[in-house]
Amino acid sequence: MPDTTPPGPLTHFDAQGQAHMVDVAAKAHTHRVAVAEGRIGMLPATLALIQSGTAKKGDVLGIARIAGIQAAKKTSDLIPLCHPIGLTRVAVEFEVDTTTHSVRCRATTECTGQTGVEMEALTATSVALLTIYDMCKAVDRGMVMEGVRLVEKRGGKSGDFVAG
Repeated sequence: MPDTTPPGPLTHFDAQGQAHMVDVAAKAHTHRVAVAEGRIGMLPATLALIQSGTAKKGDVLGIARIAGIQAAKKTSDLIPLCHPIGLTRVAVEFEVDTTTHSVRCRATTECTGQTGVEMEALTATSVALLTIYDMCKAVDRGMVMEGVRLVEKRGGKSGDFVAG
């Protein structure tokens, strides 16, 4: 049964409805973790190319991993109202599914701070998938990225979240 509790106010708007960066100065420093995931589907031959490591541009998943890590570190440069965060850990992992001809990306971000790391995990996942697309588009322009979502969040005032 879906949650029918009305949502609280959006925190990125002030009393006059103007966008602003949320003030986190009074929030406690806590250990925070976020996990996001997404998937990119492709032709079977494209997946075989990724698995073989013979793509023209090199190690697709290795480069996508580095791109995801870099993206997590740059999140506040990309999303205007995100706070710059001192990340303590970023992990980007891939799972190849030969049945669905897809690669699942799972990004975990951590920090000890006053605001969460959900956006960093989502950004890492998105950019890692975009990197796979970029590296393989010469052979498969029909790849589809889907299902990018937050799957887990721990720490902070709002408590823990695990997607159903």
